Amino acid sequence: MNKDDRYNGLTERFLQYVSFDTQSDECSETCPSTPKQLKLGAFLAEELTKLGLTDVEQDKNGYVYATLPANKEGLPTIGLIAHLDTSPDASGANIKARTVVFDGNPIMLNQEQGITLSPADYPEMWKYKGQELIVTDGTTLLGADDKAGVAEIVTTAAYLLEHHELKHGTIKIAFTPDEEIGRGSDLFNVEKFGADWAYTVDGGEIGELEYENFNAAAATIKFNGRNIHPGSAKNRMTNASKLAIEFNSMLPACESPEHTEGREGFFHLTHMEGEVESATLNYIVRDHDNTRFEQRKNQLVEIAKYLQHKYGEKAVELTICDQYKNMIEQIAPVIHIVERAKKAMTEAGITPIVQPVRGGTDGAQLSFKGLPCPNLFAGGLNFHGRFEFVPVPSLHAAVSVLINIVTS
Repeated sequence: MNKDDRYNGLTERFLQYVSFDTQSDECSETCPSTPKQLKLGAFLAEELTKLGLTDVEQDKNGYVYATLPANKEGLPTIGLIAHLDTSPDASGANIKARTVVFDGNPIMLNQEQGITLSPADYPEMWKYKGQELIVTDGTTLLGADDKAGVAEIVTTAAYLLEHHELKHGTIKIAFTPDEEIGRGSDLFNVEKFGADWAYTVDGGEIGELEYENFNAAAATIKFNGRNIHPGSAKNRMTNASKLAIEFNSMLPACESPEHTEGREGFFHLTHMEGEVESATLNYIVRDHDNTRFEQRKNQLVEIAKYLQHKYGEKAVELTICDQYKNMIEQIAPVIHIVERAKKAMTEAGITPIVQPVRGGTDGAQLSFKGLPCPNLFAGGLNFHGRFEFVPVPSLHAAVSVLINIVTS
């Protein structure tokens, strides 16, 4: 077996996929949330069909499914999943990606605008000195989250189709829309997918292996004020914007994303708007521990009650919506699938980095739908921003791991 051809077309696929603008939209009520995701999905469905996969389909909601048939009886059916969309946090249109060798000096991304990618700002770059990095021009995200995962899965399938000597069970492939806005698994057809278990290929740097994530909720607080001319407002005006400020000030200042790490949870103010008559705050609430997670939600309730008592019951309206749960309770009974991934990494010369996800993946919700689904690295860094990059050797490493997982 010529191992050098494991990565044939990988970089080219990735660069082609990131040329599609697939940014999702959290304000949309459709699935997919943006029609442009359908374009990449259709392109992938055609590519998978040409490669020789079976049961290839893009459904009406933008999910792409395909099957690589088994070439050996009695082996498990394993799923590989990545998502099509990119984050709403930064533009995904007109991405100008290029490959550079990182020699230790800052990388000039955009000469005209003076934008550089520097190890002084991103010290994790030092791990990749001497490697080829795929970068942006500093005006858009790159889209390695998760088009790196998509490219790695397609390349793995292409390689296995050409190397029949590598024995494997049935491999199920799926590409999902809207993961970045928390809806990637909403309409995923687990029964139709038909895998015994799966892996999302949606993690960060090389070696990451995750099977524990945040418990997550979203909170919206609406404040209703009373606007009176300021010249005669004494004891009569209720300023909704000031109520919002007061609410936020009652949350622990140190329990926000910029002050927490590891398994520490947080309250994150994601949006605010307001005037005298009305104001709104939007938060996401996160914690790995379910007891602390419930305490956090109750803390919001108690603050709302306090302000209702102080300003009137109608002054504050709180809505809390659970989003997803920590997948570890679903993974623990089938921990062998994690051990399988660790073994695959070790055989590829990669040290597994087992850590909790400070976020969520499609795998979290899929695990609770009956499809246990740990998360594997895709290789990119600095996701969701203009300084996102992916080392080419990390793309290669992910393909090696996927091949090892499905043929072990």
